[in-house]
Amino acid sequence: MKIFSSPTELQSHIVNLKKQGKSVAFVPTMGNLHQGHLSLVELAKQKADIVVCSIFVNPTQFGPNEDFDSYPRTLEQDTKKLEQVGNQILFTPTNNDIYPQGKEVHSSVEVNRLTDKLCGASRPGHFRGVTTIVNILFNIVQPDVAIFGKKDYQQYLVIRAMVKDLMMPIKIIGAEIAREPNGLAMSSRNGFLAEQEKKQSSYLREVILLSQKQLEDPKKDINEVKLQACKLLQNKGFKVDYFEIVERNTLELATSNDNELLIAAAAWLGKPRLIDNLEVNLN
Repeated sequence: MKIFSSPTELQSHIVNLKKQGKSVAFVPTMGNLHQGHLSLVELAKQKADIVVCSIFVNPTQFGPNEDFDSYPRTLEQDTKKLEQVGNQILFTPTNNDIYPQGKEVHSSVEVNRLTDKLCGASRPGHFRGVTTIVNILFNIVQPDVAIFGKKDYQQYLVIRAMVKDLMMPIKIIGAEIAREPNGLAMSSRNGFLAEQEKKQSSYLREVILLSQKQLEDPKKDINEVKLQACKLLQNKGFKVDYFEIVERNTLELATSNDNELLIAAAAWLGKPRLIDNLEVNLN
């Protein structure tokens, strides 16, 4: 596996690969890799000749009271894991490589829809940080295909919107959520859960599945489903950020006329903020 930290050196290497007719798939990450990330790499290997994975903990997508400083950084272990699954290129830039003028004055890229709901409502500026860094990485890596996990479903939609609006010749593929044995969506932040919280954490998925069953009853009121879900989670020790049922493509609050839905939830359990979702088709 080739490892680059310099954007210009990686760009030059990618140009040479493309001159040879090679296609490139890209998996951007913030490191502390788990099986969910590695499954994205495995999918990427099916979609292109060369797989590039990046590890960069991006400061511009963290709010002032969020966990940027404590976010786990495990580059040595991550490198070994990527080698084991056959990743070909690893990109590990520094803050100075990405934001040489300083992140406060760096140009930004913003999607003007989809970003003020769900996670965007409780994390102002988060998606501007996401779209800016992804745009920078896309310009460096020049991928034909990029893989994003659907655990961050809103992020997946926002990136798709950015690529469409800016007419980037990149195919965005959403990968299904990888889960722990108890059903919890895999996340780098799961390591912050205490032992008892790890057992409790499965309840988030259980409540989402219960809500899905309730929505299949055409007489069921959507607001009642959401209220009941929030109460169930609170009774199990979760601090609910949001539990929403939205139209899957626009993220607007769902109505009785919508059939393609997304149940999306975010809640704190102890230190970590857990997110999960489920696509629901009422047809």
